Amino acid sequence: MSVLTLQLAGPLQSWGASARFARRTTQNAPTKSGIIGLLAAAQGRARTAPIDDLAALRFAVRLDQPGQRLRDYQTAHHQVTGKSMPVSERFYLADAVFVAAVEGDDALIRSLHRAVRAPGFLPFLGRRSCPPSRPVDLAVHEADLEQALADEPWRASAWYQRQRHRDTTVELTVLVETTDGSGEVLRDQPVTFAADHRIHALRTIATTSVTVPNPLASRLPRHDPVSHLQAENT
Repeated sequence: MSVLTLQLAGPLQSWGASARFARRTTQNAPTKSGIIGLLAAAQGRARTAPIDDLAALRFAVRLDQPGQRLRDYQTAHHQVTGKSMPVSERFYLADAVFVAAVEGDDALIRSLHRAVRAPGFLPFLGRRSCPPSRPVDLAVHEADLEQALADEPWRASAWYQRQRHRDTTVELTVLVETTDGSGEVLRDQPVTFAADHRIHALRTIATTSVTVPNPLASRLPRHDPVSHLQAENT
C-alpha cells in the first residue's frame, strides 16, 4: 500500500457536503467526494465513468491553515429564457491550506500521482471558481495514511508560520477515515458523479493530530530583560 499526498492551497476553497436549494455551504476541510472528483478529473475521466477504484481509497486530510469562512451571494439569468434565477448564498474558505492523502494499491497511487502532475482536466478546490495557487501534487509515501501526514512538512503560508515563531513544533488536526464504522458520520463517500443522478453514501471519520516542525521558528534565544542586572549583582 502507498499514500499520495496533495497540497490544497488557494485564495478560495469550497467543499460542500450538502446543499439546500439556493444555499451552498462548505465544510471546514476538503471532503472525500471533492478529492476523488479532483483525482478523477486529473485522469481525464468523464462524469459518467465508474469510480469504484477511486472511491475505495482510504482518505485523510490535515488542517495546516484553517482559513476564514466567507459568505457571498450570486445572481444569475437562465441561459435559455433569460429570466432571473433566485439569489443564491455561497460559502467559501478564504486563505486556507490543507494536505490531503489517499491510501491504496501502489500501482493506482502512482498512476494518480502522474495524473495530477499532468492533469487531463484542470484541478479546482471544490468549485470551478476556486483554482489552486500552488502545485497540487506533493509525493508518494511508502507508509500508512497517518504516518504520511506526519512526515509531510507544514505547508501553511510563511506569514502564518511566522505567527507561531516561538514554537519549534506545531500540532495539526487530522481528519482520518475509519474502517470500523466508528466516529463522526459524513455523507461524502462518492458513488457516481453523473450529473443527472449524483449519489453519495455515508462514511465515518475520526479526529486526531500530528506534530510537525515549524520551519520559521525563531532561532534566537528568548529575551530576558533582567539578565543584565542579575549579572552585575553577582
